[in-house]
Amino acid sequence: MLNIGDRLPDFKLKGFDGKDYTQFDYADKYALAVIFTCNSSPISKAYGQRLIDLFEKYEEDSMGIVGINSNDAIQSTEDSFEQMKFVAERLGLDDMHFLYLQDETQEVAMRFGAKVNPEVFLFNRKRELVYKGAIDDCWENEAMVTAVYLEDAIEEALDGMEIDYPEIPAVGTPIIWKK
Repeated sequence: MLNIGDRLPDFKLKGFDGKDYTQFDYADKYALAVIFTCNSSPISKAYGQRLIDLFEKYEEDSMGIVGINSNDAIQSTEDSFEQMKFVAERLGLDDMHFLYLQDETQEVAMRFGAKVNPEVFLFNRKRELVYKGAIDDCWENEAMVTAVYLEDAIEEALDGMEIDYPEIPAVGTPIIWKK
């Protein structure tokens, strides 16, 4: 399980486009948000467009966001690789540099200590964990959001500042682990 200050773990995962990606594909980014998410969680679905908007807002600031699906696709067919490709196409991810990767073995989720979908791990330029947890305080209705935890952390990380609230418990549906 990662704690604040820990380094970004190594990973090599297949993207929805069929290519393999590693942490080195993001070496030029000033900050990197790794978000464990999936297709089947209503909470993850509610955040889909918000995450794309966040990515687009900070892309010019050299901010990277990558989504990782760690759900067991045998127990949750909605989280299969084919469904990931469908969701990525529907959201237009193939037209941007927002990657959606599959953690088929669930090893990456275990190394991070991810427990729910969605759950955020934000790394600074040195690839040290500076924030983990929730995206904001109201997944049900974007108009009701009063605290933008991830966005605040991104701003602070990009400015090289210490994060005011480095851990906010993530609200989500449990990752579906292999039996």
